[in-house]
Amino acid sequence: MKKGDILADIVVETMAAEGKCLSRLEEGRVLFIEGAAPGDTVDVQLTRIKSNFLEGKAVAITKFSSHRTDPFCKHFGMCGGCKWQHLNYEQQLQYKQQQVVDNLERIGGVSVKNIRSIIPSADIKHYRNKLDYTFSAQRWLTRDQLEERKAKQALTPDDILPFEPALGYHLPSFFDKVFDVEECFLQPEPSNAIRLLVKKIALENQMEFFDLRKQTGYLRTITLRTASSGEMMVILQVTSDKPEWHEKILQGIADHFPQVTSLNYVINAKRNDTFHDLTIVCWKGLPYITEEMQKPDGSGVLKFRVGPKSFYQTNSKQAYTLYEVAWKMADLKGDELVYDLYTGTGTIASFVAANAKKVVGLEYVKAAIDDAKINASLNGISNTDFYAGDMKDLLNESFLNEHGRPDVIITDPPRAGMHEDVCNMLLQAAPKKIVYVSCNPATQARDLKILSQKYEVVDIQPVDMFPHTTHVENVVSMILR
Repeated sequence: MKKGDILADIVVETMAAEGKCLSRLEEGRVLFIEGAAPGDTVDVQLTRIKSNFLEGKAVAITKFSSHRTDPFCKHFGMCGGCKWQHLNYEQQLQYKQQQVVDNLERIGGVSVKNIRSIIPSADIKHYRNKLDYTFSAQRWLTRDQLEERKAKQALTPDDILPFEPALGYHLPSFFDKVFDVEECFLQPEPSNAIRLLVKKIALENQMEFFDLRKQTGYLRTITLRTASSGEMMVILQVTSDKPEWHEKILQGIADHFPQVTSLNYVINAKRNDTFHDLTIVCWKGLPYITEEMQKPDGSGVLKFRVGPKSFYQTNSKQAYTLYEVAWKMADLKGDELVYDLYTGTGTIASFVAANAKKVVGLEYVKAAIDDAKINASLNGISNTDFYAGDMKDLLNESFLNEHGRPDVIITDPPRAGMHEDVCNMLLQAAPKKIVYVSCNPATQARDLKILSQKYEVVDIQPVDMFPHTTHVENVVSMILR
């Protein structure tokens, strides 16, 4: 077999990693398939050949799976954001649950006898509170779109179309290819309306869209953030200081969308779009929006200030569910010293503080710790302390001696999981209980294997935060043997 060959009538067996499907061929090799669903019968064009596995993409579906449903977005298949739209939601949940089981068993050697059924997301559309759109000087077009435009302009197949700007998303795995988004179902309105207005203003005023290859142009990205309080934030990223352009866009948003309470811009002349090291200018309104979350005991509402650089769980409704799971697993009685590792802006620390004697939050981003202190003060919480530093360096024996040895540790690390030194320090600290919140069951399982030297897993709860994607959150409770 060679690249480009077609394998006909392949029966798709199950889902694999990264949203690909899996089939086993007669000769024993595994075939990973893009663009299919379990239960489909497909023709597959090979794209990669290795000694023990093959990769390919479905080019024809001869029999449709009973698990399929019609994708609701016109950009499905081109956008990498919602790869599982073609699967019904119940089936998505089953595969996410299985993903947790497979990782914990195979990587962590963890018994999953205590696993609970995955908690579905309350909303499966318009659930995100933050989206980033990219400006591009040259819109990426599908083959059909290219042919259609050339036909309209009476061009030959060899003619090159004039550049057409875009405001949308990157194609998966391509830093320089951006397709124009007409409608996105991830964030509630007025998200789409704002994006369309911004593009209209930019085109009418002949503003320069950024060229990702040449690194030229003016408009780079626009970020839209919403809060459950009804407030909204816009962050416009540009390459230089041209008030006559960015003010026209920001004023246009202000005139048409009064719910936008925070209008900001940032000048970024770097080769990447990250702006955590840059100065954000609040052009109008407040430099933050306020997120609200019910207290776990139902006694009131917690408020969290979210700035342009702040991290907040992207699915606000499901964030409450996730934190409630962690809170219940911690089972605090009121006399415990709790360490909240990777505390971010202190959301979990504030969430559990009423049930603890004291909560100590640790985080490597100093700006996040500053936010955490503000959020604690905003909510009248006086039994929290927050410290910034690299976790593997900050959490050591000296820190434990100074601030006390924790009774309970709640840890919510990034996708890479915890550094091995941090895992070993947890073993040394030896709290009675560890609650591990993870957005990546694979790295979580790796860390659990280290912690299993002293700890036993007693509870496992998957939570779906991102419908139509392959991502799944998982919360594990461990007790000291």
